[in-house]
Amino acid sequence: MSTFGRMYRGETHIDFVGNRNRGFTFSAVVIGASLVSMIFFGFNVGIDFEGGTVIEMENPAGAPLSEVRDALADLGISNAKVQSRGEGVRIQTEQLSAEDEQAVVEAIAEVVGEDPDQASRQTVGPTFGRQVAESAIRALVIFLLLVAVYISIRLEWRMALSGMLALGHDLVFTAGIYSMVGFEVSPATVIAILTILGYSLYDTVVVFDKVLENIQERGDKQTISAIVNMSMNQVLMRSINTSLTSLLPIGSLLFVGSFLLGATTLREFALALFIGVFAGTYSSIFVAAPVLARWKEREERWQRVRRRVERKGDEDAFAVTHGEAGTVHQTIALRSGATPRPPKKRRKKR
Repeated sequence: MSTFGRMYRGETHIDFVGNRNRGFTFSAVVIGASLVSMIFFGFNVGIDFEGGTVIEMENPAGAPLSEVRDALADLGISNAKVQSRGEGVRIQTEQLSAEDEQAVVEAIAEVVGEDPDQASRQTVGPTFGRQVAESAIRALVIFLLLVAVYISIRLEWRMALSGMLALGHDLVFTAGIYSMVGFEVSPATVIAILTILGYSLYDTVVVFDKVLENIQERGDKQTISAIVNMSMNQVLMRSINTSLTSLLPIGSLLFVGSFLLGATTLREFALALFIGVFAGTYSSIFVAAPVLARWKEREERWQRVRRRVERKGDEDAFAVTHGEAGTVHQTIALRSGATPRPPKKRRKKR
């Protein structure tokens, strides 16, 4: 029987919980690199957040960006962002007066060989940018609070906190990629991030709902680690299929629509979606579920279950088979087919 066939039927026995340290180590490295990049390099914030003037113009002469920067330097503008934009150039500066803006347009038009009247101009004040940033943060906080309350009521509060940890992981991961690569952060990026948080939450809730169902059915017979492993194996293919069916159209939007067809307005939105869907799938499998298992293992109820299962020696193949005390006999049973010998009963003294 093929591996994919067993995955589709939920018959795999991957030890997600037992290998959680590998996932945690990878996440720690990625989160650490993301935080360092955000602290020391910051973000390439769009005009909608910081305010300023944006001028876009076609470049029929094919002038290099260095010549555009030299023309701006001659006008005393040295801190402008100059970027290629399809077949044209895009210049973003601090907010300019009408006279300075006209001077910049004429200087750039002379370099790129374009009519100054064909230039696209946009000016945004710093107050508007601050309002956009505050609204984005407010929407994010409200979203996280409502999600935490919903999962606490629908499932349980430990699952809610584990899900919030996974969402935080996705946020930092996506923001770190934007910081390290220098992608522009625009309102479309914020909308995309809120969208991927909803996607990540959906995937996590599917896993946790399966865990809760198996707890109700097998809670007295199996350890929480075995139940989480079983639940993950049962929904693994569903998570992979959901991710692939999401990434394919997003990838088409990003690579075909944005890069090949030149629809640059879609780039920020599609890019954040693409990164976030990948991060959300990873965190649901390798962060949220293992954290929940580790947390619940400390509960008295699950410690009693583990002791009872170890005495009976009847844990199944979904059990954690390494890395924890008390699992040696289970490993022997799984690998050799042997059943641990029960402890001898002491004879009562007469």
